[in-house]
Amino acid sequence: MAQPIKQKSPLLTIFLTVFLDLLGVGIVIPVIGPLLLYPDHHMLPLELTTHTRTIILGFLIAAYPIAQFFGAPMLGALSDRYGRRKLLAISLVGTLIGYLLFAIAIIEQNIYLLFVSRLLDGFSGGNISIALSSISDFSDEKSKAKNFGMVGAAFGLGFILGPYFGGKLADPTIISWFNAATPFWFAAILTFINLLFVFIAFPETLREKRNTPVSVFTGIQNIGRAFQLRHLRIIFFVVFLFTLGFNFFTQFFQVFLINKFDYKISEIANVFAFIGIWIVVAQGGLQRPLSKKYSPLHIIKISTVLLGITLPMLLIPTESKYIFFVLPFIAIFQGLTQPNLTSVVSSQAGKDEQGQILGINQSIQSLGMAIPPIIASYINLVNINYPIAMASFCILLGWGVLIIFFRNKKTNGTFV
Repeated sequence: MAQPIKQKSPLLTIFLTVFLDLLGVGIVIPVIGPLLLYPDHHMLPLELTTHTRTIILGFLIAAYPIAQFFGAPMLGALSDRYGRRKLLAISLVGTLIGYLLFAIAIIEQNIYLLFVSRLLDGFSGGNISIALSSISDFSDEKSKAKNFGMVGAAFGLGFILGPYFGGKLADPTIISWFNAATPFWFAAILTFINLLFVFIAFPETLREKRNTPVSVFTGIQNIGRAFQLRHLRIIFFVVFLFTLGFNFFTQFFQVFLINKFDYKISEIANVFAFIGIWIVVAQGGLQRPLSKKYSPLHIIKISTVLLGITLPMLLIPTESKYIFFVLPFIAIFQGLTQPNLTSVVSSQAGKDEQGQILGINQSIQSLGMAIPPIIASYINLVNINYPIAMASFCILLGWGVLIIFFRNKKTNGTFV
């Protein structure tokens, strides 16, 4: 039997849930790179070369999206069966345990436990896809892109404060007992608060439960199915190329900052917080007025090409202060691309299959997130500029696919 949705919009509740979740995720960003690359953290044997440390770092970064590739679509399908609220709570429990294990691994200087914690966190990391499914449950075609933009603003706000807090909480010069494990204790506390918040205030948005198949191999099946759906396979390919490209930038930008400018944890935190500010500007300030005038397809045709052109400009400065003139443009163009791509994908699915389709989309994104850090860890050894160059190439390739294949469009941004 269909379950009624509360008359009051759950958008604010979802916004706060995503914000708290991304705040915890952002805390991790500035810590992982220095943790493995700088010998004074003692996570790896002192005799290991920088090359070896970089490769191990690449696989550690990839562990989360690889596990998410298998776990997130299962959670998406289960949320179609049992409701968004229950599965969001379950995913947050996994995230909570993952953060605790990560902190313990740092204290024990156990690289294997570090990998276990990231795999567990990744497998249960369907938080965002479930939240996006909830938005699709109560949004119409006109409000969908705007609502996704609001969640994108929550992402950006978490991206501002998360890395900033992560860098500062790991800096013993601020408070003597701060260390690399402190941000993860803090992230665990935030996740626990988020979990309580879901139990108390998160409404169930699923109108009608659906018996969606669930399997540990759903992620692999989703990749095959994504390219069998005529109305979706091209946009899924674009999502893959964009995710692939942007993660060549985000996943290894901290390594670029360490290698080229000798950045420490606190300085990396400042950079990512700066990026987050401009993502909020794009998704909280620009997305709504632009969505009133232009379709999601029209927006991403412009934003992706500008992003692909802007990324290589990071390679020009020889002093780190000049990258702050480039980063706002990268953040704005990415901030406009992401919610509109999600809106386009969601628009292809009926109300009764939002969890499944967005689960497939999550599988595509997880695969696109898993590949770059592994490849980047090797090509970075040849030239530290190559990961960013690859980012630009993949995004421009995705833009080319948009221009070539998406010539016919409807006003709501769906394709034929």
